[in-house]
Amino acid sequence: MDLKKIAVLAGDGIGPEVIAQGLKTIEALNKKYDLNIELENHLIGATAIFKTGQALPTSTLDGCLKADAILLGAIGDPSFDNNPDALIRPEQGLLALRKELQLFANIRPVKLFPSLSYLSVIKEQVLQNVDLVIYRELTGGIYFGQKEKNTHSASDLCIYHDYEIERIAKLAFEAAQKRKRKLTLVDKANVLESSRLWRRIVQEMSTDFPDVTVDYLFVDNATMQLILNPSQFDVILTSNMFGDIISDEASVLGGSLGMLPSASKGKNSKLYEPVHGSYPQAAGKDIANPLATILSIEMMFRDFNLVAPANDILSAVEHCIDQGILTQDLIRTNPVKCS
Repeated sequence: MDLKKIAVLAGDGIGPEVIAQGLKTIEALNKKYDLNIELENHLIGATAIFKTGQALPTSTLDGCLKADAILLGAIGDPSFDNNPDALIRPEQGLLALRKELQLFANIRPVKLFPSLSYLSVIKEQVLQNVDLVIYRELTGGIYFGQKEKNTHSASDLCIYHDYEIERIAKLAFEAAQKRKRKLTLVDKANVLESSRLWRRIVQEMSTDFPDVTVDYLFVDNATMQLILNPSQFDVILTSNMFGDIISDEASVLGGSLGMLPSASKGKNSKLYEPVHGSYPQAAGKDIANPLATILSIEMMFRDFNLVAPANDILSAVEHCIDQGILTQDLIRTNPVKCS
């Protein structure tokens, strides 16, 4: 089997703890199937700043550029959050990595496990048949636009080019063709000029995908509909900031951020990470939920076309859920440790 190199970026907070369990999973499957996987550890985020003075060291970027895939834990540290004058921040490392690797598409599946429906704040009947995926544009928009600040004002420019929209819309349309053939564009086209560009391009592209039904929702309505009737969605396509917000909102459907995996893809690179953040309050306590990280590895293996190992991961996660082998965010009685 061809060698697969995986760059491992444990990051900050609970990142090292959940990544450690993910590596156990990879090592077990590597041994079972002789997958020929090679792991290489690198620094990023606050951990990298404390050790090197950089949020994304050159050695980390080089390792990621040479890797077949990247496995990331989490980024963030409260000592930077509470310091508005910090010149270097952990999140800059992740944003720079996305930009350098051109990871323009963030893919976040939201598939609920029926055995965990009692955890959700949403009524169980509303959660029936929820199976959606969010395609979030990741390297454009307000997070990457020009920023200005003076004593009494600040601004962040939201700019999108047509090619940035076209490339992620193409992935979303293709995904919809393989699923329930429905795509929902979430925007704010009644107010924002950038959203009107999104809507025009998606309308034009829809003629190339006649088997996909396309509908359009303003982001305020979409966030409401995601709670009232989440099963109406199949593929959600949206911009960077709206995708950041709506994907975190979708996490409450399943009851825990600790169950949601994600993938970020570009032309040549792929990065896999749990949706949750660094959760510094839990760091070092061995209580974090590693299942989102392990399910991110399942996504990685499917992209590698390693179907049997990916199926093994899904079966193992379902077994843990069915048997109540769960961390404290998912079960109150006799929770297990992250490790």
